[in-house]
Amino acid sequence: MAIIEVVKYDGPPGVFAWKYPNQELGTWTQLIVNESQEAILFKGGQALDSFTAGRHTLSTANIPVLSNVVNLPFGGRSPFTAEVWFVNKMNSMNVKWGTSSPLQLQDPKYKIMVGVRAFGQFGVRIDDPRKFLLKLVGTLPLFDQETMVTYFRGLLMSNINELISSYLVHKKISILEINAYVVEISKHIQGRLASSFLDNGIELNNFFIDSINIPDDDPATVRLKEALAKKAEMDIIGFTYQQERSFNTMEEAAGNPGNMGAGMINTGLGLGMGFGMAGPAADMLNRMTRGISLDGASGSGTGTGTPAKACSGCGTPNPAEARFCTGCGQNLQPAPAAEGVACHSCSQPVMPGAKFCPHCGAGLIIKCTGCGRELKPGQKFCAECGTRAANGQQDE
Repeated sequence: MAIIEVVKYDGPPGVFAWKYPNQELGTWTQLIVNESQEAILFKGGQALDSFTAGRHTLSTANIPVLSNVVNLPFGGRSPFTAEVWFVNKMNSMNVKWGTSSPLQLQDPKYKIMVGVRAFGQFGVRIDDPRKFLLKLVGTLPLFDQETMVTYFRGLLMSNINELISSYLVHKKISILEINAYVVEISKHIQGRLASSFLDNGIELNNFFIDSINIPDDDPATVRLKEALAKKAEMDIIGFTYQQERSFNTMEEAAGNPGNMGAGMINTGLGLGMGFGMAGPAADMLNRMTRGISLDGASGSGTGTGTPAKACSGCGTPNPAEARFCTGCGQNLQPAPAAEGVACHSCSQPVMPGAKFCPHCGAGLIIKCTGCGRELKPGQKFCAECGTRAANGQQDE
């Protein structure tokens, strides 16, 4: 096999360490090392010497240790077998990393389990080529960015998972807000990992988290985002979730007669007044309750087909035969009628000033058939024109 005359770095870009493929060298071989590179010569698995930028001749003058491991029977020009490693010492700023599967975390604000993904990049520089080759490279023919991420994936993921979880728990922020803290988390991760990288001859620079996000198809995340969007809409309108649910329930009751809708509506009205419901909420309740009876049908009733009467004190509907209010205990019986005031139709006593009889429903306001003047109860002739009053005639 031909002895190599010139050895130089011809590896692809983005490579941290590259081994020259041929091991047949000689003491006259020219070793060319570019700027930002360092070459290390291995013989029998032992690192002999390192070479910085420039042109080097592999001779005993430049490599004194060769005289101990290479026989020189040809006047200093002897062939030998050795490995030459080239190490790239430039800053590499685009080493990509990312979680292979979502991290399962509990959102401390909304108490749901969500899958979290994280992506980013970091920069490295080979600080100690000899240590780097001995600890990480070994017998590999090439060490690139993908290999580095593979080596350090476990270290990266354990620290990322721990720090993201601690920020969520201790700062009590939602996973939807975590991106506001990526700079702080990035600095903490870099500080945590720097010593581990340096132990392997690597300097860690500029660790970045590009984003911490949740997969769009995660069911829990979809429901959470929908709930937050609904909450934002209600905040703009001015309703709370409980108010909206109450409105929906009362609208359903209003559209379904024959159920307990009217009772719930009356309860809603009482609560709304008690909490100072104003503006559109009160208008909505008024529209929904207009014309709704206690048993869900039009008109008034108690659900048993009998007329109902409302308490003048608290407004609670009561059966027609009730003597006292079931809501506040107020007396529901009409005040004793003034002497001589009775219904002209059924002769039952009526309250002074009443326009209709509470017993038979007849109108109590009588007008003169001659001049139309209003007649008092019991008046037989019109004081204006003298026309005789007609019993049973009521206000039209």
